[in-house]
Amino acid sequence: MQRCIQLAKCGEMGAPPNPMVGAVIVHNDRIIGEGYHRKCGGPHAEVNAIRSVRDESLLKDSTIYVSLEPCSHYGKTPPCADLIIEKGIPRVVVGCLDPFAKVNGQGIRKLRDAGIEVVVGVMEQECLQLNRKFITFHQQHRPWVTLKWAQSQDGFIDADRQPGEPAVKFSSAYTQTLVHRLRAMNQSIMVGTRTVLVDNPTLTTRLWDGPDPLRVSIDRKGILPATVHLKDGTVPTVIYDCGDLPAILNDLYQRGIQSLMVEGGACLIQQFVDEDLWDEARVEVAPLVLGKGVSAPRLKNAGVAGEAVLDGRKIRNYLHEM
Repeated sequence: MQRCIQLAKCGEMGAPPNPMVGAVIVHNDRIIGEGYHRKCGGPHAEVNAIRSVRDESLLKDSTIYVSLEPCSHYGKTPPCADLIIEKGIPRVVVGCLDPFAKVNGQGIRKLRDAGIEVVVGVMEQECLQLNRKFITFHQQHRPWVTLKWAQSQDGFIDADRQPGEPAVKFSSAYTQTLVHRLRAMNQSIMVGTRTVLVDNPTLTTRLWDGPDPLRVSIDRKGILPATVHLKDGTVPTVIYDCGDLPAILNDLYQRGIQSLMVEGGACLIQQFVDEDLWDEARVEVAPLVLGKGVSAPRLKNAGVAGEAVLDGRKIRNYLHEM
């Protein structure tokens, strides 16, 4: 199952909005086939794993390990449960159930009804964590929300400045590239009105080879000029005329958006924190002291999930704890 998870992560950029899934086929304690879901609309992990087996006669005496429950419905591809049954694989080990309404236990039931031995829940928490965005979308009916900001050592996210004045550079070229990678891993990205007016960001993945996320902002008073980058028509963009975060998240859910990265500013991020509408946070602390400026957001109900030092910047990741 560890190998399934390792393989599944290879589909991080291509699989969404489908889940990342890895599959491994074992015969007599030896791996004879493996695969992962490479791209949405393409063959699923189980299909790629079965296709990789050189001698299909071995399948009738093998076990297939899958990080997520095999699908049981016709979507863009046929049901993987049907293929497993067709190939005569006698045993299936599943990491976790698929919360998608058209599957959600039905794949397991179909396999068992066909006389196949099915084991469920191997490394379950790790498999759930792997597809936390997909699972949150289907269970909570909203996108997975990642908060991101950079700040000074003394806790300021920005200097006191006016539109047109240069921004304080907290990130290095390397950590900025990693931010663009994070953008590519999310289906949408959001900033507040002040950030648009002061920074006029493009919110693209120009420093990383990945898809540009849907750009999202708020303009309660209708003051954003037509000249800002968010209105240049180069990337799909949604600008809301209200600050009702639950309503915004519901609209993004209706649009099929599974993940939202909130990149600023401080007031917008703090609103997400105060309303308990966030799931993880990435905070970059630069070796700078500003003395004054815009205070950084303050997390609550947060647990440290990881920490690293890159180019002299401390990168700390948090998970929301209820």
